[in-house]
Amino acid sequence: MTGVRSSTVDGVLRRTARRVPGRTAVRYGERSWTYRELDEAVSAAARLLRAAGLQPGDRVGSYGHNSDAYLIGFLACARSGLVHVPVNHNLTGEDLSYIVRQSGCSLVLADPGLAGRLDGPVPVMPLRDADDALLTRLDSAPPDAPGAGPDDEAAVDAESLVQLLYTSGTTALPKGAMMTHRALVHEYVSAVTALDLKESDRPVHALPLYHSAQMHVFLLPYLAVGAENTIVDAPDAETLLGLVESGRVDSIFAPPTVWIGLANHPGFAERDLSGLRKAYYGASIMPVPVLQRLREHLPGLAFYNCFGQSEIGPLATVLRPEEHDARPDSCGRPVLFVEAKVVDEAGRDTQDGTPGEVVYRSPQLCEGYWDKPEETAEAFRDGWFRSGDLAVRDAEGYLTVVDRVKDVINSGGVLVASRQVEDVLYEHPQVAEAAVIGLPDERWIEAVTAVVVPRGELVAEDLVVHARERLAHFKAPKRVIVVDALPRNASGKVLKRELRERFDG
Repeated sequence: MTGVRSSTVDGVLRRTARRVPGRTAVRYGERSWTYRELDEAVSAAARLLRAAGLQPGDRVGSYGHNSDAYLIGFLACARSGLVHVPVNHNLTGEDLSYIVRQSGCSLVLADPGLAGRLDGPVPVMPLRDADDALLTRLDSAPPDAPGAGPDDEAAVDAESLVQLLYTSGTTALPKGAMMTHRALVHEYVSAVTALDLKESDRPVHALPLYHSAQMHVFLLPYLAVGAENTIVDAPDAETLLGLVESGRVDSIFAPPTVWIGLANHPGFAERDLSGLRKAYYGASIMPVPVLQRLREHLPGLAFYNCFGQSEIGPLATVLRPEEHDARPDSCGRPVLFVEAKVVDEAGRDTQDGTPGEVVYRSPQLCEGYWDKPEETAEAFRDGWFRSGDLAVRDAEGYLTVVDRVKDVINSGGVLVASRQVEDVLYEHPQVAEAAVIGLPDERWIEAVTAVVVPRGELVAEDLVVHARERLAHFKAPKRVIVVDALPRNASGKVLKRELRERFDG
C-alpha cells in the first residue's frame, strides 16, 4: 500500500507522460523527445542499471556535461531506487576522487571525454557515446530487469534517498546533502507555484544540470507541468539570444554573471528579444544597479529573484515581478513549503530590521549530510536548519540578504556587510564586476578590500572616493585590487575564500 500514496521524483515524469504523452518534453541538439518517449527511455535506462547488479540505496555518480542523457540518467536512478550523486564536470584529481569516495559510489555514469579522469576502482558506464549517440544500449536493456515497470514504482518509497547534493565547498570540503523523493517533490510544487511555471512556457536550461538550481527549480518542475524544454550545453550569450529571437525560448534562468554577460553582449541592443517573457535569476546576489539596467532595457520582462541553497532543494524564497519596484534588493518571501525566520547568535528571534542568520523549517530540507554527523548536528539545531546567510526581515515578511555569515568583515571592531559596498561599486561606470572581502590588517583587524574587474580604464583612488561619497568612511575600501576575472563556482557564486587566500599578505 505504500506505493499507492508515494510521490517520487520519477513519478513526476510518469504522470505527465500519461497526461500529455505526445507533447514534446525535451530538445537537445538535433534530438527531440515526447513525454511518452522520455518516460520509456527512463525505464529502459533503469533496467540497464539494475541489470548491472546495482541495488536500491546504492550510490551512482553522474559526471557529465548537459545533455538529454544526463537527465535520463538521473531519472533512471530515481526509478531504480538508486541514489544519484551529481559531480561537477570541472573537477579533477583529488577533488573528483573525494566526492566519488566519500559518497561510496558503486558506479559512475560519465561522458566519454571525462571518463579518463576517473582512475579509481569504481566502474564507469557511459552517459553517451563518443559520437554523441544517446545511450545506444537502451535498446538492449533486458525487458525483465526489475525497477522499470509500472508496478515497480511501489518499490521506491517517498522517504528513500534519491540524491546526494554536494555543497559548493566555498569554505570547506563539500558535504553531501541527503535529499529524499519527498523533499524534492515538495520543492517542485513550491517552484511551480512561486515562479508561475506553465505548460505553455518554453524554457531553456543552460546552467549545469549537476547543480541543484537548474535541475530542481526549473527542469523537473517544468516536466511536472508539461512544458516544452530545451537543454543546451552552456549559458553562451549568442546561443541564448538566438533561441529567444527564433521563438523557441521565452524563459531563462541564469545567475547575475550570465545576465551581465547578456547585457554586455554586442548584439543585445539590436536583437529582437520581445518574445522573452520571464527572467529568473539567483544562485548569487544580483547587484541592484545591474538589475535596474536590465529592467530599464527590457521593461516588459517579468523578473523573478530565486534564493535558497542545496540543502533545501534549493528554492527557499522568491521575489516576484510585481514586488521588484518596492524592494529591488530583497530576495522575497518564503515559498509554499518553507518557513523561515531570522535569529541572533543565541537562536533568539531578531526584531524586524535587525540583521541575523536565516533559519528554516521545511519538508524540502535534506535529511542531513552524508556520513557527517557532527556537521549535521551543527546545521540542525533547536528544530531549525541554520542557513549561514545573514539577512534582515521586514514587517511584511520580506527578507533581504546582507551577506554570508562567514563573509562579514570586522573592520576596527565594526561589522561591514560586503554586499552594501559591492552595490555602491557597481554604480561606478568603470566597474564590470566587484567582490568585497576582508584582509588581515594590524590596525583595522580586517581591511575592507575591493577586488574589481574593470570596464576600460579604472583609477583605484577614484573608486575609493566614489565609495566614500556614498558610504560611511569605515565601509569604504581601504584597498582596490584590479583583476581580469573573479573566481566562481559552477552556480556563479564568487569564491571569496580563494580571493582571501590569493591576496592575504
